[in-house]
Amino acid sequence: MLVDPATFLIDDMADDMIERLGFVRHVPARALLIGSVPEALAGHLHREGAEIAAHLAANPAEPLVGGPFDFIGVIGQLDAVNDLPGALIHLHNALTPGGLVIASFIGGQSLPALRHAMMAAEPEKPAARLHPMVDARAAPGLLQRAGWKDPVVDTHALAVRYLNLERLVADLRDQGLGNALANLPPRSAKPPLPVPARPLPPRFCARTLSRSSERK
Repeated sequence: MLVDPATFLIDDMADDMIERLGFVRHVPARALLIGSVPEALAGHLHREGAEIAAHLAANPAEPLVGGPFDFIGVIGQLDAVNDLPGALIHLHNALTPGGLVIASFIGGQSLPALRHAMMAAEPEKPAARLHPMVDARAAPGLLQRAGWKDPVVDTHALAVRYLNLERLVADLRDQGLGNALANLPPRSAKPPLPVPARPLPPRFCARTLSRSSERK
């Protein structure tokens, strides 16, 4: 049973980051954490003896102060910046030689059923209800343009079942994962369907090889 408010996506990103640090055997001395930082990640770095600078509101699209760092962990953020190549350059410039950056965020293949449902709700004039997201296939090229050598890009799937659209939208908002567009589209002129008439399609009920949770 998951607890409210929803933090499971951010917690999962942090757990994955800890696992990757252990896999590459990277023990940082000075670490910068950008975004919402779960206690598990901060505690892991403290136990490893790292000096931590945590900036919830740090903007990776601007030069990062306080460096250089031998580890930078970014949770979220990069999927919503206007100048992603510029943000990658700033991250690169804030590293020590041999330093490591791990950035985890919602990728371009996420929420396919929600996107489909939003489009189906406004077939005459669909609007961008979700901000554009980074496609994993395009990420290596962006990293190379920013001067990164031997970048590694992969995807990590987490499937969550929802019984209704309202709970899904509430969870996204709890975790700061709503629409980040500066100019929001107009509200639909069509009256909303009553809650009982808005069950989610079967595609929302998915399984994953790693783990699956249910939100009512």
